[in-house]
Amino acid sequence: MRGFALILLSLWLAAAPAMLRAHPDDAAIAASDPALRYPLARRQDIVEDHFGVPVADPYRWLENDLRADPAVRDWVARENALTRRYLDALPGREALKARLQALFAHGRYTVPRKAGDRYFYGYNRGLENQTPLYVREGLTGRQRLLLNPNSWAQDGASALAEWTPSPDGRMLAYGVQDAGSDWRTLRLIDVDSGRTLGDAVQWVKFSQTAWDGRSEGFFYSRFAAPQAGEAFRSTNLGQSLYYHRIGTPQAQDQLIYATPDRPRLSHQAQVTGDGRWLVISSFEGIDPRREIHVAELTGGPATPRRLIRGPANDWRLIGSRGSLLYFLTDQRAAHMRVVTLDAARPRRAATEIVAERAETLAGGALVGDRMILAYMNGAQTVAELVELDGRKVGDVPLPGFGTAAGFGGRAGDPETFFSFSGFVTPASIYRFDTATRQYQLFARPDLPFDPDDYGIEQLVYPSKDGTMIPLTILRKKALADHAIAAPTILYGYGGFNISLTPGYSATRMAWLEQGGVYAIANLRGGGEFGKAWHEAGRGANKQNVFDDFIAAAEYLKANGFTPPDGLAIEGRSNGGLLVGAVVNQRPDLFAAALPAVGVMDMLRFDRFTAGRYWVDDYGSPADAKDFPLLYGYSPYHNIMGGTDYPAILVSTADTDDRVVPAHSFKYAAALQAADLGPRPRLLRVERRAGHGAGKPVDKLIDEYADSYAFAAHFTGLAIEAKPAAPRSAAPRSATGQPARFMAPSVAGGE
Repeated sequence: MRGFALILLSLWLAAAPAMLRAHPDDAAIAASDPALRYPLARRQDIVEDHFGVPVADPYRWLENDLRADPAVRDWVARENALTRRYLDALPGREALKARLQALFAHGRYTVPRKAGDRYFYGYNRGLENQTPLYVREGLTGRQRLLLNPNSWAQDGASALAEWTPSPDGRMLAYGVQDAGSDWRTLRLIDVDSGRTLGDAVQWVKFSQTAWDGRSEGFFYSRFAAPQAGEAFRSTNLGQSLYYHRIGTPQAQDQLIYATPDRPRLSHQAQVTGDGRWLVISSFEGIDPRREIHVAELTGGPATPRRLIRGPANDWRLIGSRGSLLYFLTDQRAAHMRVVTLDAARPRRAATEIVAERAETLAGGALVGDRMILAYMNGAQTVAELVELDGRKVGDVPLPGFGTAAGFGGRAGDPETFFSFSGFVTPASIYRFDTATRQYQLFARPDLPFDPDDYGIEQLVYPSKDGTMIPLTILRKKALADHAIAAPTILYGYGGFNISLTPGYSATRMAWLEQGGVYAIANLRGGGEFGKAWHEAGRGANKQNVFDDFIAAAEYLKANGFTPPDGLAIEGRSNGGLLVGAVVNQRPDLFAAALPAVGVMDMLRFDRFTAGRYWVDDYGSPADAKDFPLLYGYSPYHNIMGGTDYPAILVSTADTDDRVVPAHSFKYAAALQAADLGPRPRLLRVERRAGHGAGKPVDKLIDEYADSYAFAAHFTGLAIEAKPAAPRSAAPRSATGQPARFMAPSVAGGE
């Protein structure tokens, strides 16, 4: 990771997508630039019947894993070579890369977690490919390096993924992520000695790590080992919940909960802060509909019993007191409410603690003897401090307009930490005391630019059906003051109940510094305005998302934000689908398009890795009522030959096992085979990288130097050299001095 009426079959046959009419010639297609000659992608004569509709799929062979298929590997290599030659010749590409390096060259932290008397946190000096993990003995104690993932792989592509300290702070479980894959290998480190143990837990994916209360082992979720050669392609089914005891081989791990009769169910574990209850959340897809089981952890075998029948509603555990479990739920509350359930009395009905209100309740946590609840006010965070009986104590002080994240804690300890970031300000770290309601700044990064030079404009515009859609405009104040139109990137997502909230992006700053405009549309399908907003952009309503995005583009042009041929669009994952779909529907609107790791084949997305989870949002291609909707906007199937298209840079990665690269491969091959005018249609495939998580900083910088140089070239944005990267600086405290808590000095060496 926000109406489409059913159309009669005869209409779909009459408006058969261009893939059915594609040119039969297998010859490589030359663009107007003689040097731009696309590699040959052979066509297969594959036509399948879908509910009476013949559907061509000539590039299905590109679904094969390039590690196993030499033909796919060769085609990708030739595509990359062509793209590399083209992008390296773009004016300003190297200057943009140098400036991106400068913008990344500042210290940044993850939110600290407390376990026992220790504080654990990540700190990246700026240009380190991966973020090391540090530990501090007490709040003012000596810090030391605990894990440095930069030493794990020569190319920096092995990352520290999820990590969880044991309750006593003596052990830490952490995930190793290689080449951006969603697969994790869980390891253990003894915090006292810094010694990595021999424990190795494999084939972990989409899991939480939950320690038992005695710090003797942890619960985790895994899939069966995939067949040889299928690790990055096969559908993820049959997730099971296990318990691993420290110092034992994985083969001895105890199976806690599984549903072999319902293989589409996934299971995640949480353990209450007092270590008494195991809470198992089970779900089928991305949509947060869950059933809940609980087991009392007495030292003997854990025996789960059902607490909530489902999956029907969202149930999110935020804490406990004794046998009372505190949940956020949308049961009879579209904007969420807080209730308690009694784990010892599962038949007892839920008790409401905090009622639903107009703002969407986005998250919560029990810290000390109070709750912190975070609400969405439009597209920003508002946090409140609430007694356990639901009485509001007051607002949690936040530094301004932006997004707060963190607020983890434990019973009896009022201390919590959170990060706060805005559109033009990187995340700062704060400590908050729920008892005294006092907060203090711990770390704030130094910046190689002045945030006051940039303005943030929050607007609304009408979509096709009249629905008003929020739009945020980021640009230099000088552009706004003089109403100067400038090359613009429009970004959107619109799906899976995901909210686009204020947050900093170094890559985006590189565009803004050059005098570009960046616009963010809060499309339907997202989670900014509750359940109804999400429902309005999913399933049969998906066309609303595309209409909202198209309307945003029209608004930017009509109101003088961007020149007539100065608009580029950008989206990743579900946002890549968005870009591909609207380019097919309105190619005239855009000068350039940047679809990255996108879902491009809507008829086969559910056949690979995590794709089956997305049926919740998209519908199923195997369902007769969903098929015409999916086929009607599928980017791969609706490329309209004979129409001038914008310049398109399709980006993916060879180890993306979330949205498999086959989506982008097939889409790019179809683009290059069609008559779409003189602008290029290029494919960029990152090696040893995945969907995005764990990508080394140097690869991230190269990717955006390529993407934004491409967008600048076709929108008319002139790239000028800016100051190069300075030596990384430590974050600053509120007084302007280096932050004491997060000082960059390291004991024990690196």
